[in-house]
Amino acid sequence: MHDLLAVRGLSRSFGGFKALSDVSLSVRSGERLGLIGPNGSGKTTLINCMAGTLAPSQGAVLFDGQDISALPPHRRTRLGIARSFQIPKPFSTMSVLDNLRIPIEYVVHRGGGHGAEIEAQAQALLAKFGLAAKAGVPAGQLSQVELRKLELARAMAARPRLLISDEAMAGLSSSEVDEVLDILDRVSAEGVAVLMIEHIMRAMMRFSQRVVCLEAGRIVAEGAPQDIVRDPRVRKAYLGE
Repeated sequence: MHDLLAVRGLSRSFGGFKALSDVSLSVRSGERLGLIGPNGSGKTTLINCMAGTLAPSQGAVLFDGQDISALPPHRRTRLGIARSFQIPKPFSTMSVLDNLRIPIEYVVHRGGGHGAEIEAQAQALLAKFGLAAKAGVPAGQLSQVELRKLELARAMAARPRLLISDEAMAGLSSSEVDEVLDILDRVSAEGVAVLMIEHIMRAMMRFSQRVVCLEAGRIVAEGAPQDIVRDPRVRKAYLGE
């Protein structure tokens, strides 16, 4: 597997506060990478720099060998980076189906494409994400777990090579967490690399092949999930020991 996304010497400051300090990591093609760390550790700043909503103060972001540090988010999406947000914000008065038609039409088909073709692709995604029965329902009427599924479906509608999943399971019940993990398993099985940011360690242990732990804007540990949970630096930073 080659590096699909690479972050090199990334730093980001907000005034006098340094949110990230010389962070370097990579996501390999098809890999399942977990990113953990306590609140305030820099996880959101890091993925904002990856997705293009923040510019790094120093360092570079490379995607498939290309320096994309200066590219805006929509250009990165078209290259193959998609992101789901911790708090889903669909077009709440539009149907679930229409929420998927938009990224398919404007990212995949670049504003072109036939209506029937776009609708068929949207319907296929709804079926894959367990939302087929909700196609005509306004997105604002979905349950919390259905909203999380729609958020992931909207990200996958862009046909990414890398999915950044930002706390897709926060606040869900144990069975709902398993539903979302099953979806991420299917996404991974299609060859899409997944960077999963999550506080639920059970989910992180089950899904990730490799885990990176951030604390105070620096990487303090990296390795296999079973090694990470035993690492004293991680236990101190993340588990409060």
